[in-house]
This record gives sequence, C-alpha cells and structure tokens, in this order.
Amino acid sequence: MAVQYKDYYKILNVSRNATPEEIRKAYRKLARKYHPDVNRDETAVARFKEISEAYEVLSDSEKRRQYDRLGTGWKAGQDFTPPPDWKNMRYEFHRGDDGNRTRHFSFEDLGGGFSDFFETFFGGTHRSGTYGNSSQSMAMRGADHEAEITISLEEAFHGARKTVALQMESPDPADPAASRPRQYQVRIPPGTTDGTTLRLAGQGGEGYDGGKSGDLLLQVRIAPHPRFRLNGHDLETDLPLAPWEAVLGATVKLPALDGQAVFRVPPGTQSGQRIRLKGKGLPKRKGQGHGDLYAVVRIAVPDAPTPNEKRLFEELARISTFNPRT
Repeated sequence: MAVQYKDYYKILNVSRNATPEEIRKAYRKLARKYHPDVNRDETAVARFKEISEAYEVLSDSEKRRQYDRLGTGWKAGQDFTPPPDWKNMRYEFHRGDDGNRTRHFSFEDLGGGFSDFFETFFGGTHRSGTYGNSSQSMAMRGADHEAEITISLEEAFHGARKTVALQMESPDPADPAASRPRQYQVRIPPGTTDGTTLRLAGQGGEGYDGGKSGDLLLQVRIAPHPRFRLNGHDLETDLPLAPWEAVLGATVKLPALDGQAVFRVPPGTQSGQRIRLKGKGLPKRKGQGHGDLYAVVRIAVPDAPTPNEKRLFEELARISTFNPRT
C-alpha cells in the first residue's frame, strides 16, 4: 500500500536540525493562527490537523528518529511504501472543562484522524489527552504583542510614568468591537536608553485553553533633543569657544539635564576636541553610576567684529608666527 510522504519540517517551517524549543515555538505560533476556536476559515481545520500531526512526530524524540530514517530524499507528495508490520492507529483529543460546560474535540470529529502517512508509519500507537490541563495538555500561551513608544531625553534621564494608548487587533474577526484602543500605565525607569524593551507581563494576547496571556513588549525610542546627543548612557553636546578661550583656556558653564555642567578648558584646546565631564550622563541600572557628558569643542568667530576687535586681530595676524597649515 503506497501513501504520500509528508514533510513535517516544511509544515512547521523549521529546519531539519531544529531544536525542540524551536519546534515548540513554531508549533505554538501556527496553532494559534489556525486553531478552530480562532480561525473561522474553512481551510483552517485541515491546516490545524496537519500542524498538529507534524508536531506530534517532531516533538517526540523516538518518533522523530523514526521519521528521520526516511532521509532527506523524499519530497512532499511522493509515494511512500510503509514497512510490512504497520498498523492502523486512532488518535483523539478530548477538550477539557472550560468552567461552563465540557466540550470534546477530536480530529475525527473534524473529518477524520491524522493522515494515512502518519497512521501508516506510526501505526500501533494510541494516545488520548485532555486539551487543556492534563499531562497531555495543549494549553497555549497567548502571543506577545509588540509596539513602540517615544519618550523625551528628560524622561529617560529622570524616569517617568506614562499613559500609553495602543490599538490592539482583535483575535476574532467576527467581533470588531474587541479591536479598540487600550490604555496602559508604563513606568519608565531612570536611565532608559534608546532601543530598550519594556515588558508588561500578561498584557499581550489571551492564552488558549487555560494558557497564560502573552506579554506586551514596548520598544523605547528617545526623541531627538535640541542640545544633547545620546550614545548609550553617554551624552554629547557642542561647546562653542571664542578663539582666545581656546588659546588661553577658560572655565565654561553649560546647561545639563540635572542643572549646570562646568567645563574647564585647557590652554591650546583644538576645534573638535572632546572634553569629558564624568558622571553627567544617564544613570545606569543597579546603582552602577552614570554615563559621562562629552563636550565637543567648536571654535566660533565674531560675525561682525567691532573696529577695535578688527584692529586687534590685524595686529595679531601681523606679529604671530603661527601657521595652521604647517
């Protein structure tokens, strides 16, 4: 008796050397999408059965070893002749009590058991389990939802509490009212950097059959600041200096996120030079101090010098031996 070969790895969209965890994640993602309670499409039932069949084999180390013995030469749809000692099997799931009534769910109720290939190759096995809370539980954790929030640099520095409104998609197309804006209270810890992910546990998609809800993952974006540039926990700002301040040295004050920053400019400071002020950057986690504040020197000249300033610059040009090009 010939049956058609089924590529279980392709069905779950995983490689043949996928780890058990990768197989489990792939199954859960697809099962959530095609579960009969969620997906009303007429093809979803058949797809869900196919996914469950693939997971039944690839999640069981012994079945997976038997399946892998067929080798990689087989392709989906090719005829396959089973070994002579194959036996038929019956595979059934009973769906558990949902708190109101007991419902039973079996693949046979959906139009037959697993495929001929499965029943032929893995014949002689019988397994039944409660779809929910038993040792054969198929309870699935809800999907994680992802979104972005934008905060100011001041909020990242000092920390903040924000109310965020997000439009969440309904898992049930037949219930558009479930797709509505939801508000979340989000705590921004001091020292939050650009790209940080904040996790709101249990605020993602609802679980199935007793599974836990997923999480809401908020990726933080820090809005551009008119004065400071952010690099991790370090801040950078421009420090304009008059030519004589760069030559003679100076003490310069600039606004900072926590008050004022005082920079001591050494004599002979060059344009583009960076001056570090330790501990004036964003706070770090777990009491590890702060980042640093860097000032990038920009030599500025007067746009319209007074006659006296112009005379002094002319005098300097006459007596100076300095040549910046040599």
